[in-house]
Amino acid sequence: MPKPPKKKCCVSKPRCKRCPIRMMAEGTLPDGYTVKKRKLVKVKKKDKKSSKSSTKPLAA
Repeated sequence: MPKPPKKKCCVSKPRCKRCPIRMMAEGTLPDGYTVKKRKLVKVKKKDKKSSKSSTKPLAA
């Protein structure tokens, strides 16, 4: 099993093998994770109740 990504990117120009930015670009980042502001974060699941849209028709 490969090493997990680092918690934070070290910002060095030649990116290290465990850099979360590099792993995201290559598609090797584990499921359920993403990178925001150079930090590794878990993706939150959306509830079905909160994702409902209003059913009002738009007035023309």
